[in-house]
Amino acid sequence: MSLATALQTRVLTETEFARELPFDPIWYGVIVFGIFVTLGFVVYSYRDVANRHRSKAEAYAARHAGGEHGGH
Repeated sequence: MSLATALQTRVLTETEFARELPFDPIWYGVIVFGIFVTLGFVVYSYRDVANRHRSKAEAYAARHAGGEHGGH
C-alpha cells in the first residue's frame, strides 16, 4: 500500500464521523451580516466628531495658523 493510498483511505474514513453544524449554514451568513451592519452603524455614528466642538476647533486653528510647525 502506497503512502498516497494510505492517506486517502485515512481521510475518507474520517469523513464518516464528521460532526454536524449546530444550525443551518445560511445562519452563519445572517449572523456575520448582522455583525457587519452593527459595526457599520458604530463607525457611522462617529462621523464628523471633530466638528462637533466648533469653539475648540477654531481655537486650535488659530493657535496653529501660519504654516510653521513650531519646531516639530
